[in-house]
Amino acid sequence: MIEPLDTILSLVLLSILFSFGSSLLPGLIKVLAFQGIIVSIVPLFMGHDMSTGGIVFTLVTMAIRGVVIPLCIYLAIKKVAIRRQVQPIIGYNASILIGLVLIVAVAFVSRKFVVPSINTSALLLPTTITLLVAGMFLLIARRNAIAMVLGYIMMENGIYLVGTTFSVRALHIVEFGILLDVLAAVMIMAVILQNIKKTFDNMDTALLRTLKE
Repeated sequence: MIEPLDTILSLVLLSILFSFGSSLLPGLIKVLAFQGIIVSIVPLFMGHDMSTGGIVFTLVTMAIRGVVIPLCIYLAIKKVAIRRQVQPIIGYNASILIGLVLIVAVAFVSRKFVVPSINTSALLLPTTITLLVAGMFLLIARRNAIAMVLGYIMMENGIYLVGTTFSVRALHIVEFGILLDVLAAVMIMAVILQNIKKTFDNMDTALLRTLKE
């Protein structure tokens, strides 16, 4: 019988593949919003003894990951009139293939780790590691500044799962603090992007190499 947690984690892995194959920023933002919501509700299916405070933290986290942060990024794109193409260094088909290889490799390697606290699901550790590596991949394989920020957010989703995995009582204070840092970083990013757009009229990070002292 398939457990609900395994189903949720499978959706997270699928969202990674969709993000690798997304060619437009609005689509990538929607995928990351969906991923944020799915990742946020994982603690509800971990079998932890959830207190009222833990449930509230989970719901607030879901609102920030799934609504607030994606909305801020979308508004930044709309306000600054950024080009909506992701501008990949590695093509979309190749990225999806790399994503599939990554998932299989991580599933194989994760079996070597002995972590008693994650016995609730065999997919929890592989999903966590895959999110971290996939976020790094988006940072490296995309030239658009927004896409790189979304890669950073994907890495933060992986960090959140790490905290959830090793949290015996699902106390999300540390994870929530990290999330607030990410939210602040997104706000600062909107200001920086506006200045980059005014200077270069483009979000291609390769253009930053032309800056001189």
